[in-house]
Amino acid sequence: MSTPLEAGLSSPPTLTSPTPRAGSLGRRLVIATLAFGIVFTMAAAALRTWQAWQANLASMTAELTLIDQVFQRTLSKAIWEMDRDALRTQLDSAAQVASVGRVELRVQQSGRAPEVIESRRPGQSVSSMTPIITRELTYEPYAGASEVVGQLTLVGDERVLRDRLRGEVLDIVLTQLVQSLLLAGLIMWLFNSSVTVHVRYIARHLEELTPATLGRALRLDRQSRRGDELTLLETGVNDLQHKLSTYLERQKQDERDLAAHRDRLAELVDEQTTELRAANKRLEEQSRADPLTGLANRRHFDELKDIEFRRAQRLSQPLTVLMCDVDFFKRYNDAYGHAQGDRCLQLVAGALKDNFARAGEVVARIGGEEFAVLLPGIDAAQARTAAERLRRRIESLAIEHRDSAVSGFITLSIGLAQFDPATMDHFDLLLHQADQALYRAKSQGRDQISE
Repeated sequence: MSTPLEAGLSSPPTLTSPTPRAGSLGRRLVIATLAFGIVFTMAAAALRTWQAWQANLASMTAELTLIDQVFQRTLSKAIWEMDRDALRTQLDSAAQVASVGRVELRVQQSGRAPEVIESRRPGQSVSSMTPIITRELTYEPYAGASEVVGQLTLVGDERVLRDRLRGEVLDIVLTQLVQSLLLAGLIMWLFNSSVTVHVRYIARHLEELTPATLGRALRLDRQSRRGDELTLLETGVNDLQHKLSTYLERQKQDERDLAAHRDRLAELVDEQTTELRAANKRLEEQSRADPLTGLANRRHFDELKDIEFRRAQRLSQPLTVLMCDVDFFKRYNDAYGHAQGDRCLQLVAGALKDNFARAGEVVARIGGEEFAVLLPGIDAAQARTAAERLRRRIESLAIEHRDSAVSGFITLSIGLAQFDPATMDHFDLLLHQADQALYRAKSQGRDQISE
């Protein structure tokens, strides 16, 4: 007999193409490397862009400082000499420098607000990102005298900053992308040459395994025999093949031993089956009886009630139900204890069993101190006579009950109901009517029969 393991090994699946698949480790590694490269490129580009911006700001500030140094003396002289043409020429010359976006000159006037003269490059807009240099202009008309004649403000050109930065950012991004692509290619080549080719060889070796080839060891064609992960995998595969071969041999021996014991086991099973059927039969009988009183239990009563009800419907025969309840039984338990209460129920059950012993009559315990009697073929008048005989029988037992409100002994309240084909289409209606009759017997003083 072949085992599932042998069956699986004897028919290996067809080896698929060794070409790279969508889920190959090499491709996933390259994708992960590229993703990291892109993130790293963005971060590095952002950092280097910020550094380049700061460097350009510093460079433009230095240029504006140099321009300030060049023009402040000539502008101071032109203001002192009130030479408007020279003043405008100097401002326009300063505004033509590439780094300058706007030049503003405030000329001091005695007793009046300063005069503002401005010159800006066409298209220049106000920006807070460019450097601004503000310098007070002083003039010495003679040695030892110095007077403030105005204020010069130089504002850098933002377009120049952006043009310089744009070229640098492009170089940064291209450099980082090339580095990421080269790194991904190198990792792919190294992984494929050192790992992927050997993993594919191992996969082919495993797919070709059968019970007959388990003794063929796996040998990887590698120049290096270092104890790395592939070496561990090679050793593990060979160990697994050896264990599988040993297991299959042991399995065959076990199957032979199993065949030797199979017949004996079948005999034992037959014997146990016979005993089990007998035990199930006894259990089935016990499951239909109340363990305390020996009467039918609620389950057995439910099985028989529908059978008798359908027979009464089919044959138009009378069917009567009695619901019996021991009066003030809870008080009896409280006064005499549960052991004595169980003995009381057994005596009541014995009286019921003796009183209704005809064929077809069923007495069942359906609650703690509640009993039901199924009387097929008996009408209400006959059932009332039998119920009265039962009530007197309970009185004759003279079971003492000092806490009863109706007698010094145990008594029984009985509800009676007869099947009416015109109003009852299932047994529960009959049982409900008997239960209502029992309720009336209790409410009217107990120890009586009510319909």
